[in-house]
Amino acid sequence: MGRRAGVPDFGIFLATLLLLSIGIIMVLSSSIVTSEQLYGDPYYFLKRQLLWAALGLTGLFFVQQFDYRELRRLAVPFLVLALFLLILVLLVGIEAKGSSRWLGVGTLSFQPSEVIKLAMVIFIAYSLAEVKKSLNSFWRDLLPYLLLLTVVCILILAQPDLGTAAAVAGTVYLMLAVAGARREHLLMLLALGLAGVAAAIAIAPYRMARFLAFLNPWADPSGTGYQYIQSLLAVGSGGLFGVGLGQGKQKLFYVPERHTDFIFAILSEELGFIGAAVVILLFFVLVWRGLRVALNAPDSFGSLLAAGITIMIMLQALINMGVVTGLLPITGITLPLVSYGGSSLLFSMLGIGILLNVSRYVRG
Repeated sequence: MGRRAGVPDFGIFLATLLLLSIGIIMVLSSSIVTSEQLYGDPYYFLKRQLLWAALGLTGLFFVQQFDYRELRRLAVPFLVLALFLLILVLLVGIEAKGSSRWLGVGTLSFQPSEVIKLAMVIFIAYSLAEVKKSLNSFWRDLLPYLLLLTVVCILILAQPDLGTAAAVAGTVYLMLAVAGARREHLLMLLALGLAGVAAAIAIAPYRMARFLAFLNPWADPSGTGYQYIQSLLAVGSGGLFGVGLGQGKQKLFYVPERHTDFIFAILSEELGFIGAAVVILLFFVLVWRGLRVALNAPDSFGSLLAAGITIMIMLQALINMGVVTGLLPITGITLPLVSYGGSSLLFSMLGIGILLNVSRYVRG
């Protein structure tokens, strides 16, 4: 491929920048009371989010500069490193709220599950483009990916983190579909995936309780249904234009995880349907332009890489907003670029940087 690099896709960059800006504003609004109570500094979470945003933007500009094809050499080492970190977090990870998802010391920590998301996309894109020339045989062509995905999902579920496991599995599944896997094989994989989710819910009492709360949150409004009800109250009370930025009531210790997993509920309350629609529209633009890059990439590796990153962001956003609006059972997954969280923000920005990198080489 001798095509010279052009300019990155402006639509992707603008949507990313606007989502990041909205996220910073909403992290401030949703966390200011919590920050004051926990740390005596109303801007504690804002300062950290600004730091991660700066690191993320630096990483984005860095990775969009070099030739994305160089990532093929890093695909296997990066995956091995991510798997090692997933194992390490189970052994020496920082435990919080019943989960061991972080590596680091004190407040300087990161989530290996965020590393594996990007590592899997790069490796699957590399493998499908460079190693596998067809996906006609389930046992020869698809089974290795299924085995790898099973190992990754088991390691993530052991933290435990069903939401991230589902997002990784969904991303790999759709990448295989994009790469041309046969319909009957995709149906088989879908059935296996749904069976795996059902088993993960059935064997964990707290997941079963969450699932039952999803079916009827009012059966236990002060217990398992509390988070659903408070989130729906926040979304519903926003109306068309919202109650006003900073004026929301549900962030006053009613909605749990208000600046992380449930930030979209606070956004909907304070900015209303209009504000929520703007965020959804920006994600739509990001996904639309990302898929356009995938369709017009100059080689199969670039196409699959762009598709995988776009799918990863799309699925995570859909799962998060589905949970907040009561369409999906509660699972701990952040809203990309918007929620508070250093690891999620940094690796989302790195992924988008790679997507912008591929966009510099698109045809037409």
